[in-house]
Amino acid sequence: MRENGIQAIRTRKAKCYCSHTLSLGFAPNLLERDFTAMTPNQKWSVDISYIETQCGWLYLAVVIDLYSRKIIGWTVSDRMKKDLALRALRMAITLRRPGRGLIHHSDRGSQYCATDYQMVLRRHGIKISMSGKGNCYDNAPVAAFFKTLKAERVWRTKFETRPQD
Repeated sequence: MRENGIQAIRTRKAKCYCSHTLSLGFAPNLLERDFTAMTPNQKWSVDISYIETQCGWLYLAVVIDLYSRKIIGWTVSDRMKKDLALRALRMAITLRRPGRGLIHHSDRGSQYCATDYQMVLRRHGIKISMSGKGNCYDNAPVAAFFKTLKAERVWRTKFETRPQD
């Protein structure tokens, strides 16, 4: 290249114009990896995972009470939209009727940052907590549940259709 007078064209480093502020739906991490709860409905943790079927992906949203580690809300869909997470949350609220001050912990996924989702949390007096950017350890109990579910059930089964699940 030098002999022929050819130089590489360098591009500028991409600048991030996004702002990770609370006004965009992000919330501080109130859980701080303390996954213990002294009573039911003190701390909930949520997430979404996917299951492969012959017809495409099936998405599973869950709400786990960190006191008992029980699934208290769940739903499935063939699309990963905010409604998926919202239906699981509404199931948990309907079944548990939590008091004000409950900590709801999630990642920074668009479903959990959605205005509709956060309005439901605020309407019920639920404190919003979110994992740090790109930090997979902040939601370890839900990740452990999904790993167990997949190891014991999903990876051992070939699902032909979504309704089969």
